[in-house]
Formats: sequence, structure tokens, C-alpha cells
Amino acid sequence: MHWIAWPLLPIPAEDGAPPGVAAPVAGGPRQPLPQAPHEHWWALQFTPRVARVGDEALLLEVSASERLWGGREALLAQLQLRSPPWQVEAAAPSPEPSAHSAQPTPFAEAPTSLQALALLRLRLAGQPVPRHLPDGLPLHTLTALHPHLPSLARMGCRTWGALRALPRGGVARRLGAAVLLALDRAYGHIAHNHAWVELPERFELTAELPALATSADALLWSASRLLSALQAWLQARQQGVLALELAWRHDLRRVDGVAIAPWHALPVRTAQPTHELAHLRRLLAENLARTPLAAPANQITLRALETAPLPHASAHLLPPDGSSAAGDQEGEAWHQLVERLSARLGADAVQSVALLADHRPECMQRWQPMAGAGPVSASKVPQGAHVPEAVLWPTWLLRTPQRLAMQGNRPCYQGQLGLLAGPHRFDMAWWEEGESQVPASATDMVQRDYFVAVSPGAGRVWVFRERLVHAPPGALAYRWFLQGLYA
Repeated sequence: MHWIAWPLLPIPAEDGAPPGVAAPVAGGPRQPLPQAPHEHWWALQFTPRVARVGDEALLLEVSASERLWGGREALLAQLQLRSPPWQVEAAAPSPEPSAHSAQPTPFAEAPTSLQALALLRLRLAGQPVPRHLPDGLPLHTLTALHPHLPSLARMGCRTWGALRALPRGGVARRLGAAVLLALDRAYGHIAHNHAWVELPERFELTAELPALATSADALLWSASRLLSALQAWLQARQQGVLALELAWRHDLRRVDGVAIAPWHALPVRTAQPTHELAHLRRLLAENLARTPLAAPANQITLRALETAPLPHASAHLLPPDGSSAAGDQEGEAWHQLVERLSARLGADAVQSVALLADHRPECMQRWQPMAGAGPVSASKVPQGAHVPEAVLWPTWLLRTPQRLAMQGNRPCYQGQLGLLAGPHRFDMAWWEEGESQVPASATDMVQRDYFVAVSPGAGRVWVFRERLVHAPPGALAYRWFLQGLYA
């Protein structure tokens, strides 16, 4: 087994206040914040065996998962790379604002959890690591020995090895069996049963605001920590979020004599499952910018409404070609750009074409808001794409078919049309009375005969002859329309 002890450093207090939030108290140093119960979720993305030791450290057993990360060294590098930003800031030894270089978080590794925890305590205290491990470790690094340190010091016993060399019977009678039990666990002679960290089935976190928030920027500033916890929860469950909700509680119940709801919820949807913190924060900022606050807020709640498994992307077989300006850096994903524009301009302002299973050419596709539109399933592929006549259809259809003038019995469009291919008959949808693009009587049965024709002025065109099955006596039994143009 191989254990890693990772420190739970205090979260540094934010300097200054966000826009729209007044500082609660002026003057005096700002104390670092303690670790919240959810701040350790990020470690579950590396191994499912994570135990928490109070507010001091995390214990990670990685022997079964380090191979998945490419070895022990690669796993340790990913731990440093993906550690929360407040861990890196708190680990920096220089408190001066000019120190921009982030220091790596101190950690320790050992064959047992108690040995790793003891080494971590030495490194955090700035004490040297003994040469002979684990016999050279000081007694104060083992929690179970703290009540007996004065007695052991009077006996001249100061290290694990010295205590282990004493007769076990005498140690048990004088110090208790718990000391021997802790010592056996520290040396790995018996198993140490830890209470493993488990994630909740549903993500929902609530945070009290340090001061009343009166603007969207203040809400976003306060929601950043909750978004980080959401990312850790998603990474540990190997899922991406499709819909989340940010709710805030109003501090007032009435504004200018008008009653307001105690809570306001803002749902946000994504086109694809994602756990990228920068994208979620940017998407939430765009939606908050378009949502006015009815009253100052004093509490926020972040919920994950819908999640989906997030498949792991395969690594590239070949190295990047360096064609981009940033080498292997890629630009913003297409669906993220669509979501950001839809949140900024409105869902109806960014649209895409959706394919429909319909035999009528003008009903095979429709425009719909692109945000939230899922991929096209096989049942929605137009049926006409599989018929032999589809190869003769044009790529440009008129939004509304254009009625053609007649010269005798021949239709005209920039001159008389000559028919080249056809007819190809379509029966119109009698079950959608009144919804056809071409005006017709509600009692008519309409049929269309499509032709490929040539116009002296426009070239090849696509026209149809509308046949009225129940045309009244003396009226024309058909009309001609222009449906599409060929490139």
C-alpha cells in the first residue's frame, strides 16, 4: 500500500470586497477561513480511498489507482496541478503581494497512513525528516501518544523505535493497550480502518454571504467557491452537468410596498455535459447579467439539476503540429460559444437548423434555438434523403413557394419553362389543415407533382404543379409554384 498525506491548509481570506458588497467590519487583520466540509471532494478524482483527519490533512491510498495516472510520479504531478487554488495560495511562504510564483503544496508519502501523517506534520512544522524511517520519527507525530509524552520523555523515550523496543507487557500496563494498537497500525502490522469520504447522491450547497449582495457581480463572487465544489463533485463522480440552478434568498419581504418572493432561482443549461469551472462561471455570469435583483440577497444555494456521465477523451496519438499560435492550446469549444452567446443575446437570437422526418420539402427542417438542442437522432433524419429522386432536389429552397404566371398551359419564370425531369408526386398532409405553406381550402385534397425545369433567365429550377382533387367545376384543376433553385 502507498499513502499520501495532503494538508488541509486554512483558506486565505479574500482581500477587499466584491462589487456590490460592503465590507462587514473595517479594521483589523483578516483571519483565514477554516476548511469547509466539502473542500476535500477534489481528492476523490484521484482515488476513491480518501480519509479526512479533522481539519489537518487528507489521507489518500493510491496503490490501486496510480497506474491509471501513468505511475506514481505522474499522479503526484497531477495532484499539484489540480489542487484547489486556495491550497496553493496558502502554501506560499511569502505573504507579500509581490510574490506571484505559486509554491507547491507540501505533502508526504509512506507505506502506512500514520507514517505519512507523521512526515507531513514534520514538514509543516519545518523540522528535519529523520534518516531512519519509521524508527526515527518523534513521538509527538503520533496522535495516540500525546497524553503520554511527558512520561515517555522522563523515561528517555523520544522516538517510535525507542518506544517499540520497550517490553510490550509493561507498556500495556502503564500506558494502555491503545498505545500498542496505534504503534502496530503505524508500522503496518495490523490494518487501520478509516472512515472513507463519500459523496452525496445529489449536489446542493448553501452558503451565507459575508454581506448583503446587491448586484450580479456580488452573487457571482460569492458563488465561485460553490462552483469549485461542484467541479470537485462532478470530477469525483466522473460526470458533467447539464443543468444547474443558483438560488438566492432575499433579505427583504417587501420593496416599495410590493411583496416579493423570499427566494429567486436562476436555472442554467449546457448543451453538453461539462465540469469546466471557467466555462460554468462564464455561463453563470452571462445569465446573471440579464437577471435583475428584486432585493439584496443574504444567502445563496447552488444545485445540480441534471448530470450525465462524462466520457474520457482519448489522448492524441501524434504530437501537436504547432500550427496554432499557442502550440497545442485549443480554442473555445463550439458548444461553449453557442451557450455563451445564447445567454448574452437571448435563446431566440442564436438558432440552428433541426432535421425533421417529413416528406414535404419545406417541412424537412426548421429553425429552433440552438441552446439546449440535442443531437439529431436517426428517427429525425428526413425520409426523402433515402429515396432515389432525392439526388434531383436542389440545395436552395424558397422560404415560401412562389406562384408562377401561366402563358397558355406552360408556367413562366423569367421566360417559359421547359420541363426536364418529373413528375414526382407528393400527397400533402391532410392531417395538418391550415398549416401548409401554400394557401388552400380546408376541404381540398392537395397533391404536388415536382419537376426539374429550365428557365431562359434563371437556369435550372425546381417547380411543382399543385393538383386540387376536389376543384369546383369551371375552376383550374392545378397551379404552378417555384419551390427551389439550383446553384
